[in-house]
Amino acid sequence: MSAPILDGMPRRLYSATPTRLTTWLDCPRRYRFAYLDRPAPPKRPPWAHNTVGGAIHNVLAAWWRLDRDARTVAVVPSLVDEYWGDEGFRDEAQSQQWRERAAAMVQRYVAELDPDDEPRGIERTVGTVHGHTALTGRVDRIDERDGELVIVDYKTGRHVLTTDDARSSLALAVYAAAAARTLRVSCHRVELHHLPTGEVVTWRHDERTLARHLDRADDVAAECRSADAAFRDGDTGDTTFPPRPSPLCGWCDYIQHCPDGRANAGVRSSWAGLADS
Repeated sequence: MSAPILDGMPRRLYSATPTRLTTWLDCPRRYRFAYLDRPAPPKRPPWAHNTVGGAIHNVLAAWWRLDRDARTVAVVPSLVDEYWGDEGFRDEAQSQQWRERAAAMVQRYVAELDPDDEPRGIERTVGTVHGHTALTGRVDRIDERDGELVIVDYKTGRHVLTTDDARSSLALAVYAAAAARTLRVSCHRVELHHLPTGEVVTWRHDERTLARHLDRADDVAAECRSADAAFRDGDTGDTTFPPRPSPLCGWCDYIQHCPDGRANAGVRSSWAGLADS
């Protein structure tokens, strides 16, 4: 059984990432599969669009870690070759096509960057405490502009981004608050950089909107804490971990273990998330 909280004793902080919290919000059953069941149920085969996204993120991180004189457009294809994988593609021809597309995306993107504009952080882990929750996350890039930090999050999917995506993102708000606490510099601006289109979507938080997101994160973390405790006490049922069926179930890594998900969405091919699919 879970240990009781004694009167007068401080409550232990609950450690969480934005991904953990949003997984709970999306589907408590998937949360159980991903974070509580051990051994975890086997995932479906890797997605090709995740292969593309992971490679692009790694290439951009590697580009910034090069010596200043090596940060060129011309170096990008070799970096893509270094970090590329073939997981999830229909065949070798599709993988090669997307390797070339990924290189072209990153080349267009870095052509607009100033290689002298050194970021404050690349793939930087940041953290903060709010309420009863210790929040941590890894940020793609942290810039410093005009004395303030800016959160930069790379996006590589086919979804067209809007200002609301930046404004409503729990993760970006947590990153902003955590970066400010970790690096001791004010941070209110968050940006989504969409490499397929070159669009940059921005939002500037104020203290009120950041606090609202952090309060929400703390509330969701309290729900996760309760669910975790119930699981440790043997509760694995749908009352605590209900499925939330929707067409998005077709993208779930655990759909083969979820009859409700399979009833609401067919199993997709591993390359279905690519823009030409």
